[in-house]
Amino acid sequence: MRYFITLSYDGTDYHGWQVQPGEDTVQARLNDALEKLFGKGTECVGAGRTDAGVHASMMVAHFDTDREVDEVQLAFRLNRMVPRDIAIHSVKRVDGDMHARFSAKSRTYHYFVYTQKNPYRRHYAVQLHFVPDFEKMNEAARILLEVKDFTSFSKVNNDQKTNLCDVTHAEWVKIEDDLWRFEITANRFLRNMVRAVVGTLLDVGRGKMTLEDFRRVITDQNRSSAGESVPGNALFLVDIKY
Repeated sequence: MRYFITLSYDGTDYHGWQVQPGEDTVQARLNDALEKLFGKGTECVGAGRTDAGVHASMMVAHFDTDREVDEVQLAFRLNRMVPRDIAIHSVKRVDGDMHARFSAKSRTYHYFVYTQKNPYRRHYAVQLHFVPDFEKMNEAARILLEVKDFTSFSKVNNDQKTNLCDVTHAEWVKIEDDLWRFEITANRFLRNMVRAVVGTLLDVGRGKMTLEDFRRVITDQNRSSAGESVPGNALFLVDIKY
């Protein structure tokens, strides 16, 4: 039987989602809890893999077991076992062919930036020491909806079989006078893609890159043509559709 776990986490103290030797990760913490409840070899598969320091207000993972479980009770027990910076929201039995990663139709990420010094935002947003042209950045963001190959925004030497993505939404949204959020939705994302996209859009916003330059970055299909990756602490995985 297959079960989906919906959870959220503060990624500050974790080396990303995916299990890595010698590193503390969210998946490793969840696997430990599942193994204690169901026995050795019980492991979860996530909908994606967030990088070190990246957060998730919604992550989905699945695991298999030959035991039928009380979904509400399992969520309660898992919450007692995982650290306080991980929260289990629900456990739900699904069809055996449902897959947390491969069955997902879309994923949405948010990235937060602010322009005035604020000690309460520093852990979950990035302070900009300039005020970018958000209108110009939105013009550039709309270009992302016209293209499919995102090689220029992918981590070099990644293990992806293809760099093709279908971006259906990309927009900067004003939350408060000095707080902005970049929203992006796609069927899939490459390693480091959102952080590289944001860094390149900020180059447009500060006048270091024109819209034609931005188009050229994409057609070059070369990571060195794009801007620098922004820090991970301001990035949130916020939604997954099935």
